[in-house]
Amino acid sequence: MKIARRPSIGGMVWVAVWTFPLIDPLTQAGTTLAAAGLLAFELAYVYGAALGFEAGGSPRQRTVFYAIVATLGTTLAIAYGEHWLILLLFVSCCGIAVYGGAPRPVTAFALCLAALAAQLLIGVAHRASWGTIGATFLGTILSSMLVGAVRQMGRLIAELQRTREALADAAVAEERLRFSRDLHDLLGHTLSVIVVKAEVVRRLAERDPAAAAAQAADIEQVGRQALVEIREAVTGYRETGLTAELTRAKGTLSTAGIAADVLRTADPLPDAADRLLAWVVREATTNVVRHSNAAHCDISVTITDGAAQLTVADDGDFPPPPPRTPATACAA
Repeated sequence: MKIARRPSIGGMVWVAVWTFPLIDPLTQAGTTLAAAGLLAFELAYVYGAALGFEAGGSPRQRTVFYAIVATLGTTLAIAYGEHWLILLLFVSCCGIAVYGGAPRPVTAFALCLAALAAQLLIGVAHRASWGTIGATFLGTILSSMLVGAVRQMGRLIAELQRTREALADAAVAEERLRFSRDLHDLLGHTLSVIVVKAEVVRRLAERDPAAAAAQAADIEQVGRQALVEIREAVTGYRETGLTAELTRAKGTLSTAGIAADVLRTADPLPDAADRLLAWVVREATTNVVRHSNAAHCDISVTITDGAAQLTVADDGDFPPPPPRTPATACAA
C-alpha cells in the first residue's frame, strides 16, 4: 500500500475547521510575537494532525511535527497565561492523531496524560480559577477521546480495505487453482492412454502393421476426443452461463465479506444474451469486491418490455458511473 508523503488538502481543511477554539487566545495576543507564535502553532498542528490521521509520511516526520506542536503549545501557555491553556488540548489531540493508530496506543495515552498534567501545573502557576482549569481539563479529555475514536476507526477501515483486497486476490488464485486442477484431471488419463497406445504402435509397427494401424486409429480418436474436452473446459471457464455465474458471484461476494442477494425472475435466455449477461455479472462482481467498499450487494435479472435486464447495485462509496445508476445491462 502506497503511503502519502504529505497530507491531503481535504484532510488539512478538515483538521483546520476544528481549531476554531484558538480564536480566544488569538484575541488575547497582545503582541505580534504572540500572534506569530500562535499562527506557527496552528499551522504545525493542522499539518501534523492531518498527517497522523492519514498515516502519511514516515514515523520520524510525524514525530517531528508533534514535537513542534508540543513545544510551541507549552511555551505559549507558560508565557501568556490562562487563556492559552487550551493550546494543550490541541497538543493532546495531535499526540493521539500521530500515535493513536496502533492496536494498543499506549504512547498516545501517555502523551494525553502529560498534556493534562501540564495544563494543571501551568494553570496553577498562573493562578487561574479552578473553574477555568476544570473546564479546560474536561474539554481536553473529551476531545482526546473523540480524536482517539476517529483515529482507531481510520485504522480499522484501512485494515478492512487491505483484507478485502487480500480476499479478492485469494478468490482469483483459488479459481486459477481449480481450473488447473480440472485440466490436470481431464488430461491426465487421456495422455496416459495416448502414451501407452503409442508404445504399442511402436512395438507392432514392423511385425503387425494392421494391428499397429488399429492402435494408431485409436490414438487419433482419443486425441480428437481430448481436443473436444479441452475446448469445452476452456469455453466453460471463459464463458460460464448466467446461472452458474450468478452462483459464483454470490460465493465470491460472501468470501469478500459482502452480503449478497441474488434474484432471477427471467426465463432461460438465448445463448448470446446468456453469455453477455454472465460476462457483465463477472466484471461487476470483480469491481464490487475490489473497488466499492460495500457491505451489501443486490443482483437481479428481470424481464422488462421483452428484454432481459441485469441490475447490480451496492451500498459502496465509490463515485457512481454516469449516467446510469445502478449499473444496468440489457440484452434482448
